[in-house]
Amino acid sequence: MSISTITPSHQSVTDRDQAEEHIASLCFRTGPSRLIGAELEFTVHHADDPARPLELETLRRALGPHAPASIAPDSPQETLDNGTPVTVEPGGQVEISSAPFRSLAALYAATEGDRRQLSRLLATEGLVLGEHGLDPWRSPRRLLRTPRFDALEKAFDRTGEAGRVMMCNTAGLQACVDAGESQQLADRWAALYAAGPALMAAFATSHRQGGIDTGWRSARMRAWFGVDRELTRAIDLGDDPAHAWARHALAAPLLCVRRDGRDWDAPRGLTFNDWIDGALDTPPTTEDLEYHLTLLFPPIRPRGYLEVRCLDAQPGNEWIAPIAVIAALLVDDETTSLTRDLAAPGAGRWEQAARDGFADAGVSRAAHAVLDLAARRLDRTTLDVPARARVIRVIEERLSKESATAH
Repeated sequence: MSISTITPSHQSVTDRDQAEEHIASLCFRTGPSRLIGAELEFTVHHADDPARPLELETLRRALGPHAPASIAPDSPQETLDNGTPVTVEPGGQVEISSAPFRSLAALYAATEGDRRQLSRLLATEGLVLGEHGLDPWRSPRRLLRTPRFDALEKAFDRTGEAGRVMMCNTAGLQACVDAGESQQLADRWAALYAAGPALMAAFATSHRQGGIDTGWRSARMRAWFGVDRELTRAIDLGDDPAHAWARHALAAPLLCVRRDGRDWDAPRGLTFNDWIDGALDTPPTTEDLEYHLTLLFPPIRPRGYLEVRCLDAQPGNEWIAPIAVIAALLVDDETTSLTRDLAAPGAGRWEQAARDGFADAGVSRAAHAVLDLAARRLDRTTLDVPARARVIRVIEERLSKESATAH
């Protein structure tokens, strides 16, 4: 989803201050908080044997004219009926990214319609959408070969298998919300940062990998955290999120450098600051800088809007529950501030939430508090009564299930 329209430029980046200002203005677009979107990612399986490897040709036939160019170069790349494009990730995961909507109800209707259409398309080839944040059965196997993915795999392999698992076996659910007015920005970021571990634990669906229980509530996030932590760790941006994020981004290592041909490998340990300072033969451009920002993967990421990336994929139509929870927690300034306070016991406990879930007392206390608040604020969203009841039912089931698991 893209709430803000960003036009890449080719201006050379000659100093760090220039780069910092460009990132700050690009990643934190302020204005009225009106829009919400979602990105739904799924692993894909054979209905009769979910552990059987997926072949790209089977997926290509199923998607037909909706197949992206990455797997079908001659495809017309038709959107689904409600305007959502289909993309394919390195391991054959499929993703639908909504347009930004002015109401949660409109987002739900359009995106759920497209999810169901995607399911019908896959069914023509005996395929089904996965219901977990991590493939419970198969080992990582990359199906897409591009210079970007080749470079990423090589960089990730330096820290073990986690990068390949992340690229090929994980499926996430992302919520995208406006950053808000300038005076709201720090509070909205802080609320999401504080509540993130609790939400991650409550909606975890990925404890199994390779047919065994990993011991983690969200083994998907274990994979993400197993990659270079400068790329994936959560960032507490304080009172000046825009410039704090910019400084972090410039100090982060490059994963790839785009060039003519297939070799996009970046020298190990090279940061964007190093590139600005002349470490490579040619200086970076603002387009290079914007591309670098797409290769930073914290659980909460600024992209002009705020992108919540810490949620596992959900089964069926249950994806609306965590999206509605986030919308409800940010529904007004008072609720946003209260969210931050209630989430405090679990704030910063990202790894504990992913590994232990509600067995971590702080995470459990925060989750029960913020989900109760969200349930009480759902009537301030545009969801109708049946949809709100569905969300509350999912919340109650997750709280009950996670609490039972913790004990």
